[in-house]
Amino acid sequence: MEHSFIIAKGLPQDAHDIRQAVFVEEQGFNGLLEFDSIDADALHAVLYLDGKPAGTGRLFPSDSPDMFTVGRLAVYPQFRKLHLGREILTALEQKAKELGASKIGLSAQCQAQGFYEKCGYTASGDTYLDEFCPHIHMEKLL
Repeated sequence: MEHSFIIAKGLPQDAHDIRQAVFVEEQGFNGLLEFDSIDADALHAVLYLDGKPAGTGRLFPSDSPDMFTVGRLAVYPQFRKLHLGREILTALEQKAKELGASKIGLSAQCQAQGFYEKCGYTASGDTYLDEFCPHIHMEKLL
């Protein structure tokens, strides 16, 4: 399978469609909250397999000048178990480094904490609810 990426400012339609399918339809998050003001200025990665959109994630500056935040990492169900989440995460980390970040943070669903730990992230603080779903803050030095 041929892999290709786009990383673009503003929310591409393919990224929107993946997030709608995964977070709103599959996981039950509120569609009005899923798409927010961050989307307009964030960098969005979309990974394509053989020309078909497979996964997405976004990157945006944090409050700290040397830190960026990754969010909304999602892969269509039919493309899971192919390590695409790691590919998207790696691409966003590389972009953050190019933009001057020395660390990256994210708000992980607790059910995905193990995935992020395998990618080098460390959890900190207490778990908290984002809508109905338990999350934990995680960071990684770049």
